[in-house]
Amino acid sequence: MELFRILTMLMIVAHHYVVNSGLLNCIENQTTHEVRDYILLLIGWGGKTGINCFVFITGWFMCKSQISVKKFIKLLAEVEFYSVTIYMLFLAFGYQNFTIKSFVKAVFPFYNISTGFTSCFLLFYMLIPYLNILIQRLQKNEHLKLIILLLLTYTVFPTFIKTTVVFNYITWFSIVYIVAAYIRLYPKKWCSNNYIVLVCLLISVILSWISVVVLAFICFKTGKEIQNCYYFVSDSNKLLALLTAIFSFLLFNNIKMKYNKFVNVVAASTFGVLQIHTSSDAMRTWLWGTVCDNIGAYNTSHWLLHAIVCIAMIFLVCTAIDIVRIHFLEEPFLKRLNKIAKLRYW
Repeated sequence: MELFRILTMLMIVAHHYVVNSGLLNCIENQTTHEVRDYILLLIGWGGKTGINCFVFITGWFMCKSQISVKKFIKLLAEVEFYSVTIYMLFLAFGYQNFTIKSFVKAVFPFYNISTGFTSCFLLFYMLIPYLNILIQRLQKNEHLKLIILLLLTYTVFPTFIKTTVVFNYITWFSIVYIVAAYIRLYPKKWCSNNYIVLVCLLISVILSWISVVVLAFICFKTGKEIQNCYYFVSDSNKLLALLTAIFSFLLFNNIKMKYNKFVNVVAASTFGVLQIHTSSDAMRTWLWGTVCDNIGAYNTSHWLLHAIVCIAMIFLVCTAIDIVRIHFLEEPFLKRLNKIAKLRYW
């Protein structure tokens, strides 16, 4: 499962390489479109699917576990550390101007509840004990009926019918959690059949890619915004984004891998990778515009190599930073808290 977490985060970084860098506008403004444009769009297809994978992992393991104060403090401390530290660094080097709004956004972790992944994930994390109470009290058929109702409302209708379902990530994370818990608590034989799961995964991935390519072609011909090419995977609640996440998780969950210390250490820093490279708008502008210069690489012959190297290096550098943070800050901090904490659910 650790390898799955690593691949999930690489998929999210790849998504941000395309979507957060201005490449979509660059592609859209071309008078003629090449194979390169379609490949770049495919590189960015899996961000929301990756978010589903991340939350599905949480649901799978936490539906039979308990949230402790220590776990939440650990999560919150990581979020606060990166948000405040990166903000201060950008201020110190003149890359960002101080405003009351920017300061509050950096310090207060729940500022972007409407759209921010981290704010929603923290609040969702606090809901897990109550979601577990709900799950434990539901009968199997009641649990299934609840999932059917939720997915019809938040996935099937928004995917296939032109209707707007207003929700934020807290709602959706809770739904994914309930789905993951059902599959964990009431396992089906086909879920442990690697052949069936692999075929389902390939079908969902291929359909996702086909949808991106076909819709991109239509957008190019009709002049519509190129971001519409991601319609079937544009948000976490879209059907293909959900199915791909479920099947990919089941496949990796069925694969029995030997313990590998290096993989485990890297996997433990995946959330840190997310926090670092998406910490703020200033970070996105600096990282993708100044450091990587994605738009500058777009019209070069090495555009594909640039994409691969940037995605890999961002993941590796952010991982290295987080490993240092864990070793020198988090571990001593938690040891200190263990000595002074006298909380019931510590």
